[in-house]
Amino acid sequence: MKLKELLQGVEILESTADMELNIRQVAYDSRKVERGGLFVAVSGFATDGNRFIPMAMEKGAAAVVTAAKPAVDVPYILVASDRLALAQIGANFFGHPADSMKIIGVTGTNGKTSVTLLLKQVLEKTLGAKVGLIGTMGNLIGDVAIPSDRTTPESFELQSLFAQMRDAGCSYTVMEVSSHAIALERIGGVHFAVAAFTNLTEDHLDFHKTMENYCDTKALLFGRCHSAVANCDDAYFDRICANAACPVLTTSTQKGDLVAENVQLHADGVSFTAVTNTENVQVKLPIPGRFTVYNALTVLGIAKQLGISLADAAKALAGVAGVKGRIEVVPTPGTEFTVLIDYAHTPDGLEKVLFSVRDFCKGRLIAVFGCGGDRDPIKRPIMGAIGTKLADLAVITSDNPRTEAPMAIIGDILKGITPDMGEYIVIEDRKKAIAYAMDIAQKDDMIVLAGKGHETYQEINGVKHHLDEREVVADHLAEMRK
Repeated sequence: MKLKELLQGVEILESTADMELNIRQVAYDSRKVERGGLFVAVSGFATDGNRFIPMAMEKGAAAVVTAAKPAVDVPYILVASDRLALAQIGANFFGHPADSMKIIGVTGTNGKTSVTLLLKQVLEKTLGAKVGLIGTMGNLIGDVAIPSDRTTPESFELQSLFAQMRDAGCSYTVMEVSSHAIALERIGGVHFAVAAFTNLTEDHLDFHKTMENYCDTKALLFGRCHSAVANCDDAYFDRICANAACPVLTTSTQKGDLVAENVQLHADGVSFTAVTNTENVQVKLPIPGRFTVYNALTVLGIAKQLGISLADAAKALAGVAGVKGRIEVVPTPGTEFTVLIDYAHTPDGLEKVLFSVRDFCKGRLIAVFGCGGDRDPIKRPIMGAIGTKLADLAVITSDNPRTEAPMAIIGDILKGITPDMGEYIVIEDRKKAIAYAMDIAQKDDMIVLAGKGHETYQEINGVKHHLDEREVVADHLAEMRK
């Protein structure tokens, strides 16, 4: 592909490169540059890609795209934004694959994964469509899984994924859109058929610094979509939708375009009546929890924006499979207590899951949780307070400490706990914490293992160690029976 074709739509400030060059490959990692390739020097947080321009040229790069004029004499294209340029170059390189599909983006602090997984099933059941999925739990092309490291991949990988989905015959792609992806232009140049907002609570303040910045970043998604769905019960709804450049369908349990009435919460699922100004449909989902109602409303709202009838979408939801790691019931045959696994790893997420389980818990509620390392430390004492207040017993343990000392993280969690809040115990080792909760559990008690969800590892000192809580529960159950 000629360089001038790769740079279509890119804001170029200056150039010394031959636009007729034939470019064989594109890389933003200098180690992956091939002879005749184009190197995009991206200014990152940990390192600056411009430092590696000499290495890229040694490996045979034909030219460099950069937002900072190179200090060495190389063929370069100076651009206004290196990150946006990478996204646009990716779209050009892969032939604008997103234009061949309807892209649905879901953003918010909690609920993104559940909404996207449920929506994928609804689209498949109601339209018979082949659907791609991009998100926290991995990427799917139909039923074929592709592992992922980020909620939203880097822009060039995202365009590559879109191309694979297009080539495999996907007519829809459903994706989680993180605030980082918006801020760092990973979705640069992508137009969404529908964008949806679930909720906004404290998270990622190490990156965004303030809730206002966090909210305003999320809100940018609603300037690049054909239609939108938003939870108007959320405190940040007005700010999120203030500059929406499209029609917004509002969802609510109180008053909106799509309302859940007669909500019934059960140990094995939820049911409610979905009401619009013209329709009244019964909805049932085999996934427990009050927030399941909100997730279902978002799915129904997106389906409605895509032209699917409320009745057909509701029928599809009744037969969906549960979402792994979201109020997932772990088999404990022969016991009189229940173990649930949930990905709740934010203050709002933990609060919601504990409130939801309390709705149908007949015995004690035991919460096992920690906080991740190298992430927003502000939320740690908040989660300590929430877990201790809302559970009958909080077992405070390690999550993914990453490069931090586990007990230092736990120390931050404990700062939010006062003597009047409730009973808690600290057990650093997560396996031992789970075993303790099971050992003391009595008839009708519910144990919530919060934070890991679908993950099957624990990251300690930068190394991922296998840890599947389902296996931990099964192994300890076997020990209890000896």
